[in-house]
Amino acid sequence: MRTGIGYDCHRLQVGRPLVLGGVTINSKYGLLGHSDADVLLHAIMDALIGAAGLGDIGIHFPDNDDHYRGISSLILLQQVCQLITDAGFKITNIDCVLIAEEPKIAPYRKQICNNIADMLSISARNVNIKATTNEGLGFVGRGEGIAALATALLDENI
Repeated sequence: MRTGIGYDCHRLQVGRPLVLGGVTINSKYGLLGHSDADVLLHAIMDALIGAAGLGDIGIHFPDNDDHYRGISSLILLQQVCQLITDAGFKITNIDCVLIAEEPKIAPYRKQICNNIADMLSISARNVNIKATTNEGLGFVGRGEGIAALATALLDENI
């Protein structure tokens, strides 16, 4: 068994869609980034890639490559899943923390878990999403951005 940890953060900006876990969230702010800036999926991808010992998402999907400009992170997650499978691993579970002052994630949690589980071909009960605020501290607390942490557990596909 192998574990990985991932972290990502993106700045909030007016006029962009807010996409978290592949779900478009009703918000006046979206996340700024080269792709769709789905901070949650980016953290998950880094955790998976790290657990497999394959570097990080920047190696596989560089932000200076126009091919990835505006791309859905669900597509990137699918490609990461293939990398994991090709490396001889099976995804066991994912655990995440989304750190944001707003919006509330509870109404979207089930759909987010289902999206992630579908992309990774695992049961939704093996995907856990938690959300917390930063209690007004730092860039997240000031409402300037959103951050996410994720862990992944892989098993050798014997």
